[in-house]
Amino acid sequence: MRLYSFFRSTACFRVRIALALKGLTCETIPINLLQGEGEHQAPAFAEINPQRMLPVLVTDDGERITQSLAICEYLEDLRPAPPLLPASPSKRAYVRALAAAMASDIHPLHAIRVSRYLERAFDADAQARRAWGQHWIREGLLAIEASLKRGGHTGRYCCGDEISLADVFLVPQLASAIHYGVAIDDLELVGQIVGRCLEQPAFQAALPEKQPEAA
Repeated sequence: MRLYSFFRSTACFRVRIALALKGLTCETIPINLLQGEGEHQAPAFAEINPQRMLPVLVTDDGERITQSLAICEYLEDLRPAPPLLPASPSKRAYVRALAAAMASDIHPLHAIRVSRYLERAFDADAQARRAWGQHWIREGLLAIEASLKRGGHTGRYCCGDEISLADVFLVPQLASAIHYGVAIDDLELVGQIVGRCLEQPAFQAALPEKQPEAA
């Protein structure tokens, strides 16, 4: 398999965690999102993914899978153990809802392309763009914290005492919060769960600073 990735990308971070948890390896093809307008804007990459977004996983059969949530679910189907989705239908839905909240509601609002559009279309300076990101990340994580407190499923991790896709998505999202300087001291459960995740070798191996292109 091949993974088109950028080491600082939140979405790519999720996929690296899932790959490591599943014990799967693949060739990484780095795509720099920050160089000029970003290498993902090149026509050659548009042939790989018309959305011009990362990550993209190319399977052993040559299929191209986009969107981090779809990639992680593909990896779950490809190698069911260890499971990243609970057996209970209601708990599976709960985990998927948490993951989707981060992938679809929080992350898109502070993505690089949004920041660049704010600068280009609305003349938002760096401080304004940072404030925008801080607002949406914090609002989203406060909702995640509330969900963890009232959902009735929280244990050592987001859903019980086993790592799930919700944890795979939570760790990169909190990393983005720290990068943006978001106040996180009151995110008690989020912080505890992320701390436990980062004790695991798979999460450590997937950290942005551990990637070859980060050197």
